Amino acid sequence: MSVFTDDGPIVYLVTQADASAGRGTVAIVEAAIEGGVDVVQLREKDHPARDRYELGRELREITADAGVPLIVNDRIDLAATIDADGVHLGAEDLPVAVAREQLGPDAIVGRSVSTPEAARAAAEAGADYLGVGAIYPTESKDKPPEERDLGPGGIRAVREATDLPFVGIGGITPENADDVVAAGADGVAVITAITTAEDPTAATRALGDAVARGVTAR
Repeated sequence: MSVFTDDGPIVYLVTQADASAGRGTVAIVEAAIEGGVDVVQLREKDHPARDRYELGRELREITADAGVPLIVNDRIDLAATIDADGVHLGAEDLPVAVAREQLGPDAIVGRSVSTPEAARAAAEAGADYLGVGAIYPTESKDKPPEERDLGPGGIRAVREATDLPFVGIGGITPENADDVVAAGADGVAVITAITTAEDPTAATRALGDAVARGVTAR
């Protein structure tokens, strides 16, 4: 989908109900859409499959009406079932080629990476975009020490390794998102910077402003 190739920075929301200050994921996504979010990923790893399916159907309707791509974390089968725009795969998930075979040539297939070598491998495998991290310390993702706190230097190294679009993820806030984009990322992916914000709409707008500043600072 064109959101990963159009000019302009990307704000990418990853959902997580248990980090949403007691609010439902649907309410958070609606607020983020109002704030101008560019991509929504259905994560909710702790939810039973049936609950993820029901939530995914609801989010599919909301995001489709808003013209915002919906990506499913890990589950190729769920992405196909709810007619999502694509899937995001971790290092231990099924290969990119399997997702492409199951979802078709027009699906968005993303891959999580932390190193230039993994970025090159994902590009060769046919990924459409990358999630690079963890950029800063975070409790949302359990990473080995060598894959934590990559910082702007880690972003620059991945940028030199591939032309694929990518978003930085991990510990990103409106206060540091500009540095992530200035270092070479095409945008930022966040969980708690939006989901725990008192005003998720305003938080999404603040992230959009920050990544725009990052583009200007390159």
